[in-house]
Amino acid sequence: MRILIVEDEQRVATFLQRGLKAEGHFAEVVADGHSAMQYITTQNPDLVILDRMLPNMDGLQLCRLLRAQKMSTRILMLSAMAEVQDRVDGLKAGADDYLVKPFAFEELLARIEVLSKREGDYKIIRILKVGELELDLEQMQARRDGQALQLTAKELALLELMMSAPQKVFSRERILTNVWGINEDPLTNVVDVYIRRLRRKVDDPFATKYIHTLRGIGYYLAIHEA
Repeated sequence: MRILIVEDEQRVATFLQRGLKAEGHFAEVVADGHSAMQYITTQNPDLVILDRMLPNMDGLQLCRLLRAQKMSTRILMLSAMAEVQDRVDGLKAGADDYLVKPFAFEELLARIEVLSKREGDYKIIRILKVGELELDLEQMQARRDGQALQLTAKELALLELMMSAPQKVFSRERILTNVWGINEDPLTNVVDVYIRRLRRKVDDPFATKYIHTLRGIGYYLAIHEA
C-alpha cells in the first residue's frame, strides 16, 4: 500500500516510516499541510496518516479541504488530542479513523488493514505505469513494452520508489532511506551500483531511456529527460 505520513515531529515520522516499510508498504513523509495537499492531489496515495497539529494548515483543515474536493483517499488521523470532542471533530472533518498518541504500532497496523478492506469508491492502486513501463505491486512484477523484467527485490523497491513520483528527483540519501533503511552509510556507492543494474534491465534493451541522472543531485524516472 502507498501511504503518506503527514507528521512534523521527525522522531515520530521516522518511526512510522521505518515500521511501515518493514511491513511491506511504500511510505513517504511530509511535514506540513501544504506539502501534504500537493502530494495527495498529484500522487493519490492509498492512505494518509495525518497528524492534527501541523505547520501552515492543520490536520482538520486539510481533511475538510480534501473531502470538499471529493478526494476518496482513506485518512487515519493521528493526534495527542485525546478528548472525546477532539475525536468527534476529526471524524466530522472527514477522517475515516482517529488514533490517539501514544499508540501501539500493532494497533496502527490493524486499523490500516481494516481501512484497506473498507467498501466504497476507495481502490488500492496496484499497478504503476510510466510510458511503456509497468509495475504490478501485487505480483511485484515489472514489464516494459509487455516484456517481463527480471528484477531482484532491491531493484523492484528502487523502481517502485522512482515510479511512484515520475519526474521527481531522488537524492542518494533519500533512496538509501526508502530502499535500504535509514541507518545505511550515506558514503556508500550502493545506490549508484543499483541504478546501473536497473538501467541495464529497464533501459538498455530499448531505444527510449527512462532513468535519468541530475548531476550532483540524484536520479529520476521520466519518459523524456528534463
